[in-house]
Amino acid sequence: MIKSELQFLFPLLRKFPKCYWIWNHRRWILEEARLLLPTPVARQFWQEELALVGKMLSMDNRNFHGWGYRRAVIEVLEDFPPDKKSMAQEEFDYTTKMIKTNLSNFSAWHNRTKLIQRLLDEKSASGEERKKMLDDELALIHRAFFDPYDQSLWFYHQNLMCTFDPALAPQTMAPNLTNAERLDYIQKEIEKIQDMLDGDDDCKWIYQSLIGCTLLAAKIQGAVSPEAKASVSGWLNRLKELDPLRKGRWLDLESSLNN
Repeated sequence: MIKSELQFLFPLLRKFPKCYWIWNHRRWILEEARLLLPTPVARQFWQEELALVGKMLSMDNRNFHGWGYRRAVIEVLEDFPPDKKSMAQEEFDYTTKMIKTNLSNFSAWHNRTKLIQRLLDEKSASGEERKKMLDDELALIHRAFFDPYDQSLWFYHQNLMCTFDPALAPQTMAPNLTNAERLDYIQKEIEKIQDMLDGDDDCKWIYQSLIGCTLLAAKIQGAVSPEAKASVSGWLNRLKELDPLRKGRWLDLESSLNN
């Protein structure tokens, strides 16, 4: 009966892949399998479900319903006795594959932020290993920036920049960097992003990132220097031209610089 119900739902799921209740009902059926069937049989159902959701995401790799469902399936598979094995590395590799397929995959980038912390914690990573992970992720996002107009890339970059915020650092992949190291990283990011203005000076995300990085450096240093304030002011003026619908936001930020 469980197998029959899962087969019945599959064509419906293909036709309506963003219907919450098909996903919810399918998960309920699988939970019943876990409760009522021998562990090896139930595990087989869940493993087959992981393959199915992989196929669904190959057809629509940005379907956040599918990504949420995949996380739920992984969580159950990791909890099956007797081994209860972590699948964090496999899922991290899966996000890499999906990002290479489509850079504009918000869900894959988001999943990556959660998996990085798990991977590092599970292996009790040293400071050097954590720093290497940070360097690798920065290198990945830099390679992806050949399309600077892709919003998902800047969201992930913003997440990486949290590593250099002393207030947020304890929750990030590299919590023990010195302030000197943080400033060095930020300066290199500013230089790389400024280089992108050559040919893409109409991309608002570049200016937003430059402002964010510059103000983050000022936060570490304890004050906004006159040079930094002048740079931020110039970038804000450009943002008012490129993004007039959010002009009030840029005016508020400009006002806060002068207080």
